[in-house]
Amino acid sequence: RLYQIPFGMPNCEDESEARTLYLVGDFSAPAEFFVTLGVFSFLYSMAALVLYLRFHSLYTENTKLPFTDFCVTVCFAFFWLVAAAAWGKGLSDVKAATRPSTLISAMAVCQVDGVVCNAGTTPAMGLANISVVR
Repeated sequence: RLYQIPFGMPNCEDESEARTLYLVGDFSAPAEFFVTLGVFSFLYSMAALVLYLRFHSLYTENTKLPFTDFCVTVCFAFFWLVAAAAWGKGLSDVKAATRPSTLISAMAVCQVDGVVCNAGTTPAMGLANISVVR
């Protein structure tokens, strides 16, 4: 929800006052999907573990239960792949929206002739990149 994040833009006409701008974009859906699927996968694995350990005889006697377990596991694996791809795309969109050149181009004060704007620092995205690789 980048639209909730403010940042200050200097006002060259009045040195004491700065305008507040907001970032553009809402890229929370892929992250929420990724986390929700992770929670459901954890809960299913705990339920399956209880089934395997506590009700082993029920699992071995019933022929449909192992096949159902296999199908649910395949579905979770597929959705995990989709969620990881969605989170990767969401992260690349966040990177594009917070790129210093994008922010500078959004500032009207930087568009005036004779004004040179540059970013002081580049945002560190290392940990975010690692979250997609996991």
